[in-house]
Amino acid sequence: MIPQNQNIMKKVEIYSTPTCHFCHMAKDFFDENKIAYTEYDVASDLEKRKEMVTLTGQMGVPVIVIDGDWAVGFNKTEVARKLGLI
Repeated sequence: MIPQNQNIMKKVEIYSTPTCHFCHMAKDFFDENKIAYTEYDVASDLEKRKEMVTLTGQMGVPVIVIDGDWAVGFNKTEVARKLGLI
């Protein structure tokens, strides 16, 4: 387990699939910045998939949720801003 960045105390969740390139990029970004996150594999977890579709109205991944604020896709600058890294 990667230690959490002590300056970042936000709840971070990612809905992803194992084959999603942008999902891997997002998780690598979190790991590199020591951001703790909860991952939901919507390819195998039907309940989390339903939850994601209810939240966003669509099936695209990744869905990144930071303190309840969600976005579809991985925009590194926007995620960094939401996390207070920039």
